[in-house]
Amino acid sequence: MERENNLLSINTLRTLAIDAVEKAQSGHMGLPLGAAPMGYILWKNHLNINPNNPEWYNRDRFVLSAGHGSMLLYGLLHLSGFNLSIEDIKDFRETGSKTPGHPEWEHTEGVEVTTGPLGQGISMAVGMAMAEKKLANQFNQEDLKVIDYYTYVLCGDGDLMEGVSHEAISLAGHLNLNKLIVLYDSNHSSLDEQLDASFSDDIKKKFEAVHWNYIKVEDGTDVMSIDDAIVAAKQADRPTLIEVNTIIGYGLPDIEGTHNAHSDPVGEENVKKAKEFYDWDSKKDFHVPKEVYADFSVIKERGNEKENQWKEKVQKLEKDDPALFNDLQSFIQNRIDSSFKEKLPIFDVNDKKIATRVASHSVLNAVCKDIPQLIGGSADLSGSTKVSIDDSDRITKDDFSGRNIYFGVREFAMATIANGLALNHFVPFVSTYFTFSDYMKPAIRLSALMGLPVIYVFTHDSIAVGKDGPTHQPIEQLAAFRSMPNITVIRPADGNETAAAWEIALDSKNKPTMLVLSRQATDTLKVSPEIVKEGTKKGGYIVEQVKNPEGIIIATGSEVDLALAVKQELEKEEIFVNVVSLPSWELFEQQPEAYRLKVLPTHLTKRLSIEMGSKLGWKEYVGDKGKILSIDSFGISGEPTEVMEKFGFTLENAMKLYKSI
Repeated sequence: MERENNLLSINTLRTLAIDAVEKAQSGHMGLPLGAAPMGYILWKNHLNINPNNPEWYNRDRFVLSAGHGSMLLYGLLHLSGFNLSIEDIKDFRETGSKTPGHPEWEHTEGVEVTTGPLGQGISMAVGMAMAEKKLANQFNQEDLKVIDYYTYVLCGDGDLMEGVSHEAISLAGHLNLNKLIVLYDSNHSSLDEQLDASFSDDIKKKFEAVHWNYIKVEDGTDVMSIDDAIVAAKQADRPTLIEVNTIIGYGLPDIEGTHNAHSDPVGEENVKKAKEFYDWDSKKDFHVPKEVYADFSVIKERGNEKENQWKEKVQKLEKDDPALFNDLQSFIQNRIDSSFKEKLPIFDVNDKKIATRVASHSVLNAVCKDIPQLIGGSADLSGSTKVSIDDSDRITKDDFSGRNIYFGVREFAMATIANGLALNHFVPFVSTYFTFSDYMKPAIRLSALMGLPVIYVFTHDSIAVGKDGPTHQPIEQLAAFRSMPNITVIRPADGNETAAAWEIALDSKNKPTMLVLSRQATDTLKVSPEIVKEGTKKGGYIVEQVKNPEGIIIATGSEVDLALAVKQELEKEEIFVNVVSLPSWELFEQQPEAYRLKVLPTHLTKRLSIEMGSKLGWKEYVGDKGKILSIDSFGISGEPTEVMEKFGFTLENAMKLYKSI
């Protein structure tokens, strides 16, 4: 009887996928048909979740990295009792439905992470598993485990072909993330052709080479073998990949096992034949037998029981160690103590010049004690980008007590792992040279899409990098990220703007923040720190103002120094201008029109912008009559001052350009 219930439930998942894709006339039924047995047995026998409380913190995490197979996840969520009705299943891929084409976090109850861009799901899961191990180290006691959950992934061939997955699994093995279990839907097919046309990696050797445990299940319909493999994986002392041989589009006549089963509807006749193959009696679409709901009810029962047991442990922790309990609650409730703002350093005009990357290091180390959720590092550049917590060790496979992560030269994985950490309520910061943000852009886009408050600290922000040359000199990156929705990009001019930028980042709850910092030193602005702080929070403000200005010079970052020097020299010729620092276009555009017009009055049409990057977007602020001092070619290698001179970022050229308006 148990096996009959198993098969009925598995075939329900399959038929729901078929019916949803046919009704939508688009989608991917191939993966759900082949992977339904592994999805079923994982959820039925192992996954500790509570549909009554999807946010229960100590739940297991399930990541459908192969997000195109979303109907498998939606079917599992519906049958398990989440807030996803059969009508929602019928609305698959419809505008505004709870069942979009690919899973979206915070859009559909029970979806742990937005997936679809292949490789990123498994990589974000590494961050989730890292979070569990870090929190277990911080909060668990020998006889009291309040953090104890697994991160499960279902991935496909495409996930393992993407380069980011290689970066992430390498780090996961290095850090021995033993509570990370990946089920690999090995269906020997990709979209264009059969897999052997493009992929012949020895998966066993590959994963064992990076310190993973490997298990093979020869028959993807054998749920007991899959179950045994998961049991074994949970006992392993390292992360585990379970390769499950499956047949894509299982049950579809003629096309099962081929790349033609990957996506798209298959037509009424093929649907009929598939349901006959499954021995599916119902003539009604979207049919769920009552026995299947009963079979899946164990998930909710187990979840309630596990959560109640966990609550008892948390109550014991509160009694035994109230301080530790309060820290745990801060994590669970995603709460940051605002007292960190009192620790923000203030930079004085009498201080020597300081690069904003150095100022950033001071800010990070001033506030980190008050924000235990802060954790991060760089892609093998912490000594140069200055993102390290000085009084903390690095995380190692044997010691997760530190807060510094050595990501190695894995920029893309670093950003995806940061997303996974943020999903588990950490406040991750990650860093590299600004030009290498290009490696990370797809993950930054997912940060913005999901609204995760990841802090990106990019240094070496311009051609002032100098001798490292054009490969290391960002040009178009600022314009690219300014065009991205739901991200705050800040390029501070001095230490106080940098401190304000960190405060903005740490206050953010629903979007990432990008700090674009200089290698070159800058003067501290001769403006009160309070004005700088408020002006930065508003995205732009007047740094120096004259009584009757004839124009405006607008700049960001280190170029504000140049703008102020130009103003001073122009005054010798009785030309009077205001200087505006515009560190964040996004924040400036959020301000009331009255404020924006106060900073950039419309009657002042003589405007010059100065920024060592692409001119794209600056027309919005200088207008049709203004001029833009920018760079629209790649840089060159040389002494920083000579490189800047070559591209016209000199006092003489800036003055000449302004006077030509």
